[in-house]
Amino acid sequence: MTRIRHLYFHIPFCPKLCPYCSFFVEVGAENKTTAFLDALLRDVERAAGEYEVQPETIYFGGGTPSSLLVDQLEYLLQGLRDRLDLSALREWTFEVNPATVRLEKAQLLKALGVSRISLGVQSWDDALLKTLGRVHSADQAEKTYHILRAAGFSSINVDLMFAVPGQTTAQWRETLDKTIALSPDHVSSYCLTYEEDTEYFRKLTGGTFVQDEERDADLFELTMEGLTGAGFVQYEISNYAKPGHESQHNRAYWLGRDYLGFGPSAFSTVGNRRWENIRDTAEYSRRAIGGECTAHSREELTTLQRAGEIAAFRLRMGEGMPVEDLLPWIEAVSEFEKNDLLERAGGRMRLTPRGKMVADSVAEAFV
Repeated sequence: MTRIRHLYFHIPFCPKLCPYCSFFVEVGAENKTTAFLDALLRDVERAAGEYEVQPETIYFGGGTPSSLLVDQLEYLLQGLRDRLDLSALREWTFEVNPATVRLEKAQLLKALGVSRISLGVQSWDDALLKTLGRVHSADQAEKTYHILRAAGFSSINVDLMFAVPGQTTAQWRETLDKTIALSPDHVSSYCLTYEEDTEYFRKLTGGTFVQDEERDADLFELTMEGLTGAGFVQYEISNYAKPGHESQHNRAYWLGRDYLGFGPSAFSTVGNRRWENIRDTAEYSRRAIGGECTAHSREELTTLQRAGEIAAFRLRMGEGMPVEDLLPWIEAVSEFEKNDLLERAGGRMRLTPRGKMVADSVAEAFV
């Protein structure tokens, strides 16, 4: 029986659809919540009968997991504790929107085993939060951060976004300074991307928004300098951690570990098999409760394809990867070395500072 050590749960409910978001979410779907929670627990039971499930990491993303009510969270999280052996659990991450958490909810999450919070701040500037379509204010985000600390969370990630339309270098520097002053344990800092089927993408293609790659690169460089100078380790291109606070769940993805995804649109990868759950909450719930297959699409990867995906991810990590694991792409690797995009360090290959600026282009050579 295949061992599964990493679980992802997609909670699709959101108070509002952000204009840049391409994830599967549902707004105003409260009438689906009860059936959905039952479906998740039933799906976990099915998986536990098919695999040896003993999670080391659990991640709740979305959507907005923290939009669930206190009694709903207690039902779901206690239900997972009743159905899974959590004796090996090292990290349980829960994504939080600052507008959806009060002390009682934070304390419940802590009591039920959640050990790490990812707080979706994005910006400490109210004007930019409005541009991003966020439902919280900067003041609300700061209060939520302190609520989480008061509830006993000792591992908090702050999610930030740069290259927002209209954002100035000064605004981004202020956001970095504010974040550093709060002293979170981890910072995820992403450059805004214009995903298809989003309002932002339509504005980009229509000419309302304009990308400035040179400015984006400057903001990325400012991010690296600011956070590493404040004692954070850039252990992956977009992720910075204080020692001992690296995201173990995300590391499992990047290192190519098997994982199972629960909820609509969630992906799973086991060996060379990958599948995505159906992107419909009601249909996912109906199938899961009925014991039916919840997959919408399946893919069988070749060994080289899977290895290439892992290489693309691992090269984004500060530790890089063993040079011998890159032999199938040695010509491309040599070319990247010549162009100062990859470098060798102790028998491992990793992106250079210059390579980090064009990491996506480097990754294309492997996938």
